[in-house]
Amino acid sequence: MLQEKKKDLDGEKQKKLLLKLLEKLSAENGDLYYQSSSVVARQIREYAQAGSNLNADERALLAPLTQRDIEVLLALH
Repeated sequence: MLQEKKKDLDGEKQKKLLLKLLEKLSAENGDLYYQSSSVVARQIREYAQAGSNLNADERALLAPLTQRDIEVLLALH
């Protein structure tokens, strides 16, 4: 039960972090709004993997996510 709560908490943290990255990317690229969710997810994943001023904890939080995982988390918002 404790693991489930930690997993839920990590999921919420991931979602918040993804939304933060989405805001940054949207500010840099105005056309991002018109892109498909798979393109947006790929750009977010590449941005996160490139460092993008993320601290070690944030990078570790996003590391296990695939492009599809990012798409799903963004769709739940």
